[in-house]
Amino acid sequence: MPAGACDAHCHVFGPAWKFPYAADRAYTPPDAPKETLAAMHRFLDVSRAVIVQASCHDADNRATLDAIRASEGRNRGVAIVDESFDDRAFRALHDGGIRGVRFNFVRHLGSRPEPKFFQHTIARLKALGWHLVLHLDAKDIAELPPAIRAVPVPFVIDHIGRVKAGDGLGQPAFKALLELMKLETAWVKVCGSERVSTAGPPFTDAIPFAQALVKAAPDRVLWGTDWPHPNIAKHMPNDGDLVDLVPLIAPDETQRRKLLVENPARLYGFSDAGQA
Repeated sequence: MPAGACDAHCHVFGPAWKFPYAADRAYTPPDAPKETLAAMHRFLDVSRAVIVQASCHDADNRATLDAIRASEGRNRGVAIVDESFDDRAFRALHDGGIRGVRFNFVRHLGSRPEPKFFQHTIARLKALGWHLVLHLDAKDIAELPPAIRAVPVPFVIDHIGRVKAGDGLGQPAFKALLELMKLETAWVKVCGSERVSTAGPPFTDAIPFAQALVKAAPDRVLWGTDWPHPNIAKHMPNDGDLVDLVPLIAPDETQRRKLLVENPARLYGFSDAGQA
């Protein structure tokens, strides 16, 4: 991995005795604490990380903030918020290393955000210089409302839009994603090969989709492990194997540096030294 490489999509879960899971969560993951995440990153030679708050913790961002604090500037985060968050709460998140808010539109993980609250949150993101992260089902990409396409902040689509590799590059959802990437505000994570793949390990059937996105928007693509891979029904991936897919996703060294170092540094405010 190049110096300054960033895992731009990973999670911490629990430990439950210290950071309990949400009472109305759709799933209960095994504990995956910050120490295990840090050890995995050392093994993979990853310098930086973006910890994404997951729905099992809902808007209790304490585990994510704790992992950011322990990283001494190497980590940033993406939060989940609810209507109880006021300007002071947002400022506390910013001071804790949060640089974005994630909204979940995936049906099996819970309800969609209320439109008025969504728009109010966007206004706060703009004021803070944050971005929006959208977790979507593939079929929803083509139906994104104009209000989302027109948001005045960068927005990031998770996991290659959760398309299915078996449906081919010509599937309507992927065509819609490529069209969306023409917007200068649109970013996408070319991770989650194990979720996109229909063939199973080593998940190479997801590579053409990731390659097409890197080609379409080389300055607005991110990569991550998605560790510890919540809600994987089968074929739990090895994170080293996922790293081995990166040279296939971005065969050119300049492309890889943008994907792993330059793009996340720009979006999350990492300096050359990995500090804030």
